[in-house]
Amino acid sequence: MSFAGEVKTELCRGKVGRKCCAQAEACGVLLYCNRFSLGEVKIVTESAAFAQRLPGLFHKAFGLAFDEKGDPAGTGKRIFTITDQEKLALLWEICAFDPSGPAHHINFGMLEESHCRLAFLRGAFLAGGSVTDPQKGYHLELATTHLRVSREIDALLLELGYAPKEVVRKANYITYFKQSEAIEDFLTAIGAPVCAMELMNAKAEKFLRNGVNRRVNCEAANVDKTVDAALEQRRAIQILREDGVLGELSLKLQEAARLREAYPEYSLSQLAALCDPPVTKSSLSHRLRKLIQLSRDGEQ
Repeated sequence: MSFAGEVKTELCRGKVGRKCCAQAEACGVLLYCNRFSLGEVKIVTESAAFAQRLPGLFHKAFGLAFDEKGDPAGTGKRIFTITDQEKLALLWEICAFDPSGPAHHINFGMLEESHCRLAFLRGAFLAGGSVTDPQKGYHLELATTHLRVSREIDALLLELGYAPKEVVRKANYITYFKQSEAIEDFLTAIGAPVCAMELMNAKAEKFLRNGVNRRVNCEAANVDKTVDAALEQRRAIQILREDGVLGELSLKLQEAARLREAYPEYSLSQLAALCDPPVTKSSLSHRLRKLIQLSRDGEQ
């Protein structure tokens, strides 16, 4: 099951609430389903949990039964339809009536209470929502074919403290989030806290993995720098030896040369601790740079 499927299954575990919330959720379903017109309601879903919830939801909300309903126990897409004109007239009046013509909009009169607003958003997600697997990325969207509904749900989300974005994709008007925190809050609010926690855990795991990778890459880069520096220092020491200059240098420079050749894999800090007496990392670095400079001067 996809992550979006898991979210819808969790949302459907909760009982259908009081009638006002049932109507709000059902209206969310209608305004975000496949078709809601004066001639037909058509809801298509692959979620067995949503298919099982729909008949009871519409009975509680409107006292109506579907004219055709999919089998929740079946596989693939389940189709629910209403074509009876009396039923459609009732649904149109409650959820999408506009006296000026056959236009869809959100009936904010039924969303005065916060629990009804969240129920409406739950219905919208169940019918027209999707969310990306958090292991792959962060994206949650609500898709409707009704422009006015899309604009009004944006206003509703803003009122609830969210900051959604909008885009048009083919014939659909998309309201979406890409911020993981917003998706977590939204899923928790509409009734899917377990999936929201799964998203949080995935984000924490990804953050930890990225942190480990950064540290490994940084350490690898430091090792490369240490190896390159040691090779350059040993080449300089070899040049000075071949030129007969190494034995004429100060005892401190000769000691630095001897330690570098004896311990090519050691860091500056480790070499500095082997000096007699021990010196600072900075001091030993200065001596090795002096050896490199002397070898270059001899080549000129």
